[in-house]
Amino acid sequence: MTVALAVALTGAPAQAAAAPGAPGIGDPYFPDYGNGGYDVSHYDIRVRYHPGADVLTGTTTILARASQDLSSFNLDFALNVTSIKVNGWTATYARQGDHEVVVTAPRPISRNQFLTIVVQYEGVPSEVVAAGYTAWTKTSDGALAIGQPEIAWWWYPSNDHPRDKATHDISVLVPDGVEVLSNGVMPRAPRAEIPGWTRWSWRSTRPMASYLAFMAIGQYEIVTDTAPNGLPVINAYSENLAEYATSARASIERTSEVVEWAEGIFGPYPFEAMGGVAVAPSTIGFALENQTRSTYAAEFFRRGSDPYVVVHENAHQWFGDSVAVDTWQDIWLNEGFASYAEWLWSEYTGEGTADELFEFYYNLYPVTSSFWTVKPGDPGPPNIFHPAVYDRGAMAVHQIRLAMGDNAFFALLKAWTSARKDGNGNIAQLQALAEAISGRDLDAVFTTWLYTPTKPALGLAGAAAARSAGPTATRTEPKSFQKINAVHQELANKNW
Repeated sequence: MTVALAVALTGAPAQAAAAPGAPGIGDPYFPDYGNGGYDVSHYDIRVRYHPGADVLTGTTTILARASQDLSSFNLDFALNVTSIKVNGWTATYARQGDHEVVVTAPRPISRNQFLTIVVQYEGVPSEVVAAGYTAWTKTSDGALAIGQPEIAWWWYPSNDHPRDKATHDISVLVPDGVEVLSNGVMPRAPRAEIPGWTRWSWRSTRPMASYLAFMAIGQYEIVTDTAPNGLPVINAYSENLAEYATSARASIERTSEVVEWAEGIFGPYPFEAMGGVAVAPSTIGFALENQTRSTYAAEFFRRGSDPYVVVHENAHQWFGDSVAVDTWQDIWLNEGFASYAEWLWSEYTGEGTADELFEFYYNLYPVTSSFWTVKPGDPGPPNIFHPAVYDRGAMAVHQIRLAMGDNAFFALLKAWTSARKDGNGNIAQLQALAEAISGRDLDAVFTTWLYTPTKPALGLAGAAAARSAGPTATRTEPKSFQKINAVHQELANKNW
């Protein structure tokens, strides 16, 4: 009796300490994105997709570890859940809002406990509305699960925020003759599983943010090769590209060339594979840096080949994918540096220097333009894909380069991507590293170009990059400007 009482009393405090995990991870822009109370290490996603009916059924196994004593926890997901098990025990669950599933485990969950969460689900993704829209795209021959800042809600349950990265196994059962593209490499060739159906398997061995996981299902020509760094290159082209087919191939087949060039600037390529996917016209209106395999709207190639969008998306493999944002307020770390990579490619190919591009962009927008009212370092949730995040964002990077000097600036790029590989970063951390490397106080540069809602006046360094005066129309337009500008006009469509 005494022993039993002691055991009961010992267990009571742990039970009392258990609390619900937070319904958000703490992002100031999107408070209910991601969840608290646990960290995911791996997703095993197995789905079956019926292209004609747009019906998705699936089982996702989530390997995680509790970061607190939990009485319940949330998953981000919008499809219909049919069952959830936690460590083999059937859990109860309830829908909360348009993308939260509150899971109550049948047994207490202790801090540091390993969790195996198995979720079964089904639905018609194109009929599901969350955050005011439907990110899933049904196509004439299949579907696209591609989007930013959210897409996982429509095809697998997750802790949906870049701060909680995980490795992924993605396995998709589709009718024979249908192709499936996703992230990483294929650990096995597509194989027949049941009569009339083939399973495609993909594996990502490096941690990945959930919005960077993707599926492209349909009729695709798949082209494989090996890059100069020895990694596999897997590109895919919709068989419905029509007149865009040759220009898409002439662009995306340069991926390994672009990556080899970028390694000299950003350091070793951070992932196990590379490539790109060109989707059919009128399906999506943007490109997205899905980890290891960017996806491109056909419309990027309507004017001919477009290496600049390939440069932009592959620069994101370092800035955005390997080093992800800590919060969505830090989006400049993704888009500003990927845009500046285009300026560096322009220098490399002799189509205009970064100084010339800065000068032209700076004078393109008059002081009265609302363009200058958006702060790249804090654009606000509606403006995370605003042109200022890209164009003023690249101008900000150039001003940092001028303030640091080339040697220190290019050392910063490699130091940042090396120190934070597979992790996250924020703007304050980048500024601290830039100041440590350069030995200079850069607060005025960061404040002026990232956080001031007016057109910045140019100091001596900036004036050197904008040498002449007068309206933009009187200046020589860099050869690369129209190409870069066209890319950014399309990329801004990510903000549907």
